[in-house]
Amino acid sequence: MGTVHAKEPEINNMNDQHSSHDNMSEDHHRNHHVFHGDIKVKVEKVHIEGLGRTKDDMVTKHVNQLFKAQTFKDVILKSGVVKQELEELGVFQGVGVFIDTSKGPEARPDGLDVTVIVKETRRITGNAHTSVGNNEGSLVLGVKCPNLFGRAENLAAEYSRGTKHSIGFNTTFTKPLRGNQQKRFTVSAFRTSGDFPSSSYKETDNGVLLDLVLPSFLGEHSFKWEGNWRDISCLTRTASFAVREMSGHSVKSSVKHLYTRDTRNERIYPTQGYLLQLSQELAGFKALGGDVQFLKGEAELQMNRKFFSDCVLSCSLQAGLMKPLNYTETRINDRFFIGGPTSVRGFNFRGLGPHTDGDSVGGEAYWATGLHLYTPLPFMPGRGGLGDLIRTHVFLNAGNLCNLNLEEQNIHQHLEQLRENFRWSYGAGIILRLGRIARFELNYVIPKTAQPMDSVNAGLQFGVGLSFL
Repeated sequence: MGTVHAKEPEINNMNDQHSSHDNMSEDHHRNHHVFHGDIKVKVEKVHIEGLGRTKDDMVTKHVNQLFKAQTFKDVILKSGVVKQELEELGVFQGVGVFIDTSKGPEARPDGLDVTVIVKETRRITGNAHTSVGNNEGSLVLGVKCPNLFGRAENLAAEYSRGTKHSIGFNTTFTKPLRGNQQKRFTVSAFRTSGDFPSSSYKETDNGVLLDLVLPSFLGEHSFKWEGNWRDISCLTRTASFAVREMSGHSVKSSVKHLYTRDTRNERIYPTQGYLLQLSQELAGFKALGGDVQFLKGEAELQMNRKFFSDCVLSCSLQAGLMKPLNYTETRINDRFFIGGPTSVRGFNFRGLGPHTDGDSVGGEAYWATGLHLYTPLPFMPGRGGLGDLIRTHVFLNAGNLCNLNLEEQNIHQHLEQLRENFRWSYGAGIILRLGRIARFELNYVIPKTAQPMDSVNAGLQFGVGLSFL
């Protein structure tokens, strides 16, 4: 499979440092042919070079669109599209496109040959890097086998150790459907453990996850099944009786649907667009098995709009509701928690909502909202350099976490319970972007309302994470 020939045009990638436009102009001048953008041409042959373990059809179905080009401009544009599509497969280190006039006695005067040259990734790669979670950093060691069977399959194993005594190990196999990375099936086996000091328990999970991702014209759908054996143990001798009562082993078998629609121009400092995310999870119902039984739904909406002088107004809303099934009780590791520097600011991590003897025990219903005005630094207007990494913001947060009696109360009573005794806070701070996936916040927060059971954190508060309210 070193070289594949197709009956018409060809695209070639000689050097990653040269664009397809440069290669085209050099080749045509070398052969004393000059093509204008609107001149009629015909791609006669496409040559693909550099294939080893990659299956031929993985590449040919992308390059076949070159044969539909009718003008020289079309060939240039479609060459760029082919190059981008092949790079997005994740199986090549480099992709080059080379265009030349047709050769041979039967070559047409307006004929073109396109050569695509690819360089495959190594069979096994290793990496060591740091990752950021919500208020926790981790060291991650991993090994990966890309393009395992020649159709962009990926086998990876990772070990991570976090700054808050969390440890994780997972092995993941990902299979794109028909070579489309947006349609993929994933099988993952994992083992994780972590401490939750605010709730005085430690959790260890061992499980398997199946995930099918399918795109749609309005977003992305993810269908998951998770089988998880969980073990909860008390962190200290002073753990509350409620936490001790829920300690021990449990088995969760659940199906989950996640819908995501994201039109934001970027994740950390979006200036326009919105994020809509809806999830539903059913655990332990009939054939699913397991001794954990509940129905859970969550929703998240974030909207962003840019005003004058790079100022951006952002509004976020999150809400969730869960209901135990078959007269069971929800467990502490399945409930909702809010509060902290990445959630409702002015409270400690998991500090808002029901507590028992100082331990946060979570709730079955919540809502939280945030209103932010982001502005650039006065002396760094955000026109490149450090000014693009740092923002200031003023914000208003509000939310509530409680338990609802879904069997006896009506919808009006539920809404009233969620509305009464809600907490809110306001403040200002500085944000530092960490790459394109995380950010660091240093804020001064003033909580305006709180309940006696809440764990309040007024004044300076800092946080680092992937997602923020």
